[in-house]
Amino acid sequence: MNGEIINRVANSGLITVDLSDYAPKDPILEFDIKNLLFEGIILKEKEFRLSLKKINFEKYQGKITALFCSAEAIIPMWTYMLVSSYLNPICSQLHFGTKEQVFQTLVLSQIESINPEKFKDRKVIIKGCGSPSIKEGLYVAITKKLQNSVSSLMFGEACSAVPVYKKKK
Repeated sequence: MNGEIINRVANSGLITVDLSDYAPKDPILEFDIKNLLFEGIILKEKEFRLSLKKINFEKYQGKITALFCSAEAIIPMWTYMLVSSYLNPICSQLHFGTKEQVFQTLVLSQIESINPEKFKDRKVIIKGCGSPSIKEGLYVAITKKLQNSVSSLMFGEACSAVPVYKKKK
């Protein structure tokens, strides 16, 4: 042995996919309708419309925005449409849901846009334990996306990968 250190992982042909690489680069801002409700639970149309007109929407300019209502209140559908009509022209993206829900939706959209042929007959490790914001549904989505293309699919790190799928020969 000549003492040379050999990186067996680098030489193995493994491809590591980190789902956090598919996360939006820009922050997601929230717009909670609850803040415009009377006593935080009642929608009074006239007051709601007046409150909406007084809002400075500048902070949403060019931002990804999550529109939702955190109150357990009955919110008519037109309310979301009305707020959307203010936000849509200035946001880079407008989505219904909480910040977390919108994050998951955006990552899922990126996963769905992956060309699985890029991974054809390759050994792929889906990196785990990296980001707590990557939820189970995204791991299901990447498995569905890649399973029919890869030769093997694993979860974790190269030093301790958990086999998930191996193509039958």
